[in-house]
Amino acid sequence: MLTQLREIVEKVATAPSLLDALEQLVISTCKAMKTECCSVYIADHQRQRFTLMATKGLKKPHRHVGLPFGKGLVGLVADRAEPINVADARHHPHFKHLPGIGEESFSSFFGTPIIHQRQVLGVLVIQQREQREFDESEESFMVTLAAQLAVLLAHAKAQGMWPDQHNGLHLMGSAASTGVAVARAWWDDNQPRLELVAPASCLDRDAEQERLSIAIELASAEFRRLRKRFDSELHKETLAIFDLFSHLLNDPMLRKDLSHKIAGGDMAEWAIRQVVEIYSVRFSNMEDAYLKERVQDIRELGQRLLYFLANEKATEHSWDEPVVLLTRELTAAMLASVPRDKLAAVVSQEGAANSHAAILSRALGIPAVMGVDFVPEKIHNSQVIVDGYRGDLLVNPNRHVLAEYLRLQKEEQELAEVVETGLDKPAATLDDERINIFLNAGLSADTSIAVNRGVDGVGLYRTEVPFLLQRSFPSEEEQTQQYQSILKTYGGKPVVMRTLDIGGDKPLPYLAIEEDNPFLGWRGIRFTLDHPEIFLIQVRAMLKASIGHDNMDILLPMISGIAELDDSLALIERAYTEVAKTAADQGYVLRRPRVGIMIEVPSILYQLPALKGRVDYISVGSNDLTQYLLAVDRNNSRVAGIYDALHPAVIHALKHIIDVSQQLELPVSVCGELAGDPIGALLLVGIGYRSLSMNTRNVAKIKYILRHVSVSDMEQLAEFALSATYADEVRRNTIEFVDGHGLGGFIRAGK
Repeated sequence: MLTQLREIVEKVATAPSLLDALEQLVISTCKAMKTECCSVYIADHQRQRFTLMATKGLKKPHRHVGLPFGKGLVGLVADRAEPINVADARHHPHFKHLPGIGEESFSSFFGTPIIHQRQVLGVLVIQQREQREFDESEESFMVTLAAQLAVLLAHAKAQGMWPDQHNGLHLMGSAASTGVAVARAWWDDNQPRLELVAPASCLDRDAEQERLSIAIELASAEFRRLRKRFDSELHKETLAIFDLFSHLLNDPMLRKDLSHKIAGGDMAEWAIRQVVEIYSVRFSNMEDAYLKERVQDIRELGQRLLYFLANEKATEHSWDEPVVLLTRELTAAMLASVPRDKLAAVVSQEGAANSHAAILSRALGIPAVMGVDFVPEKIHNSQVIVDGYRGDLLVNPNRHVLAEYLRLQKEEQELAEVVETGLDKPAATLDDERINIFLNAGLSADTSIAVNRGVDGVGLYRTEVPFLLQRSFPSEEEQTQQYQSILKTYGGKPVVMRTLDIGGDKPLPYLAIEEDNPFLGWRGIRFTLDHPEIFLIQVRAMLKASIGHDNMDILLPMISGIAELDDSLALIERAYTEVAKTAADQGYVLRRPRVGIMIEVPSILYQLPALKGRVDYISVGSNDLTQYLLAVDRNNSRVAGIYDALHPAVIHALKHIIDVSQQLELPVSVCGELAGDPIGALLLVGIGYRSLSMNTRNVAKIKYILRHVSVSDMEQLAEFALSATYADEVRRNTIEFVDGHGLGGFIRAGK
């Protein structure tokens, strides 16, 4: 039956329309199951009814025939969200006769729900004249078929091919840059596609080398121009994206590889595709989302080279009004091609929230949604809404939806103006309790370390970035210079530098690591303890960089037990002794850095008392702590919905950490995403935390919220959260709390 199932799915998937697909489905299912009737009922959630969309065996009249939700056996299948197998359907208490379709001649009934992401999209039914229950193999076949059909129906719904879609098209992707935009959509497809470049040989290899050299020079000039254009709008760490492209274009190894392909007789286009694919493989095989998305940067580089092989300059367009830029794959060059005052938002079919194009979108304040499965011809020049908070694209919305989003857009603009004016004010609560606000920093998806306004320092600096952008381990001197620039930027303010957090889920390009379960594998401190030479070089570089600045602390990631901590401390002490002696010989004094650990592995929750006397502070990584507590890979779309930092288990773990830390008199902060979320920040302060570290874009918002709420009110909020059974209870209660304090407009931005 597996072969039959595959054949049915293939026929349905290749049908030209949804109705054709459903017709193919019912015919093929009747044949495979050797039954007399098969029907598909599609859910119309707006009208609260199931419509008979396709059938073989019943009479389908010209008008739509259907059942209200909750009625008949079809409604019962949907309500229970499970199959129902009945030998004599006509005598079942839920049977409802539909006149005019001839179902009274059928006795046996088997119906199974078509469910996608917990939503019932329809019901698949088979019937037979004789009274009998369908056997287990038949049930299994139908349930499997319905699961396959759910994916196809969900895709059809997303593409606007759903029957009687009344409220325009609603497409979903990944939120990459927050904000709301309402404008006309404009489709840009002038970018060359690497995957369409076919193998081709050249006749004149010298001429082909010249073509490539010119393309490289034109691309380099473009990236320099883009950097100059954004110089006044972006901070230096974001501008480093363009420096990275320029560095790659001038990389001798890259040029050598391209030249070698052409010397072998390949045309420049084919040489570029081959080399880009080789360079991309190492990143595409990585588990870590941020590193995986570096493939997009390499592809962008290749695409710009292809573009300049065919064009002497970039294409320029003009618009009378702001547009939502639709593209197959968003690039930095595309963002620069549209004047800032004419770019309302961007929506991309490919790419993800951590691509460098997404970073630029955030830095420029442009709403962006990535990974949207849209048909350009259906959307181009249509009025659209881009919801950069939820990752939604709404096409031709009705007037009620449009009015609501215009209201939200106006509210968002007003809130942004309000919170920005208070950025330099301290984060003191309504009853004057001081909350320390730090940055999560590094050349990552969300932040620019050059921002030195309104923060008390850097709560988390990710040191792995220099390791990821090179072909080999950076030298001690290279690391020292990198760390010095950070410490200098935040002179007089503490900077917490996390040691190399790399391994199974974030392998280095030059050190392949393959594991079945990388999130539970060779990562973080496990990797560096197995490579003490790498650890010692990094710690010495940190210590050398701190001389004269005296504002550097060290943070150890992924500590799961005291043995790992003791081994790490011994190596840090060894490095300190070496650097302190050298510094003293040169007339300098090396301040002993504070050392802390990240609380992200649940096992350490039960060894907190043993930290007394060993560490100077602790920092809670709420992202990994939530992931490990709930046994959920938050990068896995199938279970990402289970990942919830408001889960009661997470709330209680956070409470346990702060209580024990206070008993031990250990300073504690939270550096995960929860700290930068309005709901999370209120709960964390209510639980007892007084130091929060977050991404740049959240600083002004969180400071504003905290200034308008008292600690006593937040403590009451936390008490409810600690007594709740469900995460939804916590969320609903906190939303009511925020609304009650006149801060409801911030919740959307926190989702």
